[in-house]
Amino acid sequence: MTFNPLEQRGIPLDRQLRNWRELDVEPIDPNHADPYTRCRIITMNGIEVEAIMFSHHFARVCPDMDVKRQLAEVRYIEQQQQKTVNWLLPGLSSVLETTIAYEQVAVDLTAWVARMEPDPYLKQAYQFGVLEDFDHLYRYSNLYEMIEHRKAEKIVDQVTEVIPGRPTKYHHRHPADNVRDPYDKDRANPLSKLHALTIMSAEQQTMNFYMNVGPQYMEPIARQLYQEIGLIEEEHVTHYESLVDPGETWWERLVNHEYNECYLYHSFMQQESDPKVKAIWELHLNMELEHLHIACDLMRRHDGREPEEVLAPELPNVLTFEPNKGYIRELLATQLDLTTLGAGYVREAHERFERMQEQIHGGEEPPSERVIDRHREMFGGEYRLSTEGEHPDASLRERQRA
Repeated sequence: MTFNPLEQRGIPLDRQLRNWRELDVEPIDPNHADPYTRCRIITMNGIEVEAIMFSHHFARVCPDMDVKRQLAEVRYIEQQQQKTVNWLLPGLSSVLETTIAYEQVAVDLTAWVARMEPDPYLKQAYQFGVLEDFDHLYRYSNLYEMIEHRKAEKIVDQVTEVIPGRPTKYHHRHPADNVRDPYDKDRANPLSKLHALTIMSAEQQTMNFYMNVGPQYMEPIARQLYQEIGLIEEEHVTHYESLVDPGETWWERLVNHEYNECYLYHSFMQQESDPKVKAIWELHLNMELEHLHIACDLMRRHDGREPEEVLAPELPNVLTFEPNKGYIRELLATQLDLTTLGAGYVREAHERFERMQEQIHGGEEPPSERVIDRHREMFGGEYRLSTEGEHPDASLRERQRA
């Protein structure tokens, strides 16, 4: 069934404010929840955080006091939505358990987007990035067993594999080589705009999370690993945010943000297995429909254009969390050795890449390699969760040790 959010009215804004009792949602049970319920929660928290920060940035450059007040009113509701969504995560989960769930989101969300992306250049950007988050999941999973003596399958279940991806030590590139070419706002498929905004928001959330939680560990190897991967997440945010056309007006960006929130809440409402969480997705969708109409009215008044000029006439097929094991393995077999050069991709290490490697590693093994060595010392091997046989590239382990 098609769904056009531009034709739907939601809850009036003056009826969206919730009291403390309504905001005090019951968290999911970490031992029995569907792993993809947790992934949907983490995704929507990232989307809400991006919406809030975008609104703040817009307000800082907006001279119109009436618009600033309108942004502030909607933004306060977005803050309540973010608190509701993020507070669905259980306090029982450790920082590392949440970290592993964040990386599971990065893997299966980015893989799905890569599969569905209609633009070949944008598709390649997602394919490139997902192999790096896939390796981060592997590194953190080994750290998890070392520190908490538990296995990552407790978190990711059997829906996402935990095996090496593109080795993390090779993710450190010169900043200039993390900037991609943007899509053309006047020619891009509306779905491409939603994809870029979604993955940028998810990676931004992960970057911010690691920036703050890394020093909470006492174990040196944990602090070091968060520091290393946290730097790479900054690269990923640069990689994905540069895909967005900088020529979009603030009003275009505003309606794209609100439309994307409608798209994702609608998508997750369709597939959510937890009735209590599903009810929150439905409630927030009805709030976002009104936020979208407010944004569209602002665009008409201040940009002189109809939102239909930049938005899809109906929501795309629902964004789905589902296993992507075969797709990831295909990418491992064909794109493992890629790195970036300028706005493109190459298979051979180039001078700027090698110089960055020398400078950042300083002739030593980085934390991402040492955590695997330590795991081997403690347990006699590395932690993996493989559900489809051996790794597609048998030489990977040897290359990692080289």
